[in-house]
Amino acid sequence: MNSSSLTPSSSIPTPHPLTWGGVECQNLADEFGTPLYVFDTGKIKARCRELRETFIDRWPNTAVRYASKAFLIKEMARLINREGLGLDVVSLGELYTALQVGFPPEDIEMNGNAKSRDEISLAVSSGVGRIIVDHPDELRTIEDLAREKGVKQKILIRVAPGVDAHTHAYIATGKTDSKFGFPADASEGSMLAEALKYSMRSEHLEMTGLHFHVGSQLFDPDDNVRGLAKTIELVKELKDSFGFVTRELNCGGGFGAVINPSVPPVKCASFTDPMMNLLYADCKRYDLEIPRVIIEPGRWVISEAGITLYRVENIKELPKLTYIAVNGGMADNPRYALYQAEYEAVAVKDIDAPIYDPGDGTKFSIVGKCCESGDILIDDAKLPKLSAGDVIALYNSGAYTFSMSSRYNRLQRPAVVFVENGEAKLVSKRQSLEDMIKDEI
Repeated sequence: MNSSSLTPSSSIPTPHPLTWGGVECQNLADEFGTPLYVFDTGKIKARCRELRETFIDRWPNTAVRYASKAFLIKEMARLINREGLGLDVVSLGELYTALQVGFPPEDIEMNGNAKSRDEISLAVSSGVGRIIVDHPDELRTIEDLAREKGVKQKILIRVAPGVDAHTHAYIATGKTDSKFGFPADASEGSMLAEALKYSMRSEHLEMTGLHFHVGSQLFDPDDNVRGLAKTIELVKELKDSFGFVTRELNCGGGFGAVINPSVPPVKCASFTDPMMNLLYADCKRYDLEIPRVIIEPGRWVISEAGITLYRVENIKELPKLTYIAVNGGMADNPRYALYQAEYEAVAVKDIDAPIYDPGDGTKFSIVGKCCESGDILIDDAKLPKLSAGDVIALYNSGAYTFSMSSRYNRLQRPAVVFVENGEAKLVSKRQSLEDMIKDEI
């Protein structure tokens, strides 16, 4: 045999397989199965470091509470604690998970618009740092439970500043008629005014300030700045009318996440610097004390660090439309079905392979295996030619996938793997069939 025949032809490009956290994704799919949630913890730590360096260290008297609804398992809570951030939780399950790994309760805030007595009870008894009040009835429940425990519970009141953020309607939260918070009306007899006076009279409630959040997946700080400006006006009204001094101001989160790693990410400072500059200027203009400022990024911390691996089950070619059916779908990621979330996908075997285009206008849709026509992951995908058995990866799928996953069609919840520096660690097992029915009678 001629030795030259052993040399690959220079005309054949070398495949460039996808790696994540230094681990080849094909190997992850083969070892842990698919669908599979994969998180590069190096990317998560980098985001936490950015929050510390460009917000906490740059601006005095500030703090960060990771919005755990984006993604929370025990190992994620441990990571956030090690990185020096706090937690924002909205349910009994999220709070329980945090407490189970020894997360400092004083660094936890309890949020949510429909808290049960059990949720408030665990929050008070465990000593969470703040409860964010969303409804007048919560005040009485918190007060009763705090009295029983013999403590004084610190609270913030959530307000809706009347900002209609430039995002999907389902993730806009700052409108006056939002289901979240009290309308930002400080007039005598208003819901907010009565709640404030109740809190100030109570021996077991310590009202520390206000909370607002205008929406999610925002790429321009304008909506956050407008929300802050309106809230500072409210802070002045509350001081002038009721003598209440706002010592804390929680500005929520909502910083956007890009859908492809090739696109420059949103910088934390592009939001926090304009907001803090406005805060300092307006507090000086209104002769207000500068409050402690808290932010609650969730998606921004976790989304771009996560990918989801799927295996192609079959490819159905129709006139001008080809369905690429994978072994997951809306049960592990319902975000397209909920609010048309956008994703980009790559073929794991070669991320540089040329995009397949038959030249006849055919659209390629990545769809799942659930019995719903709306079970779509990407409506119009750009991918190389694929075959059954190939593995694909969805970028920017770290947020609101595992946490929103369901058992629809009795599909098993995927496993979660953390990767970093070439090593992979299983942190949540794939749901077994036995686990699926263990609670049923």
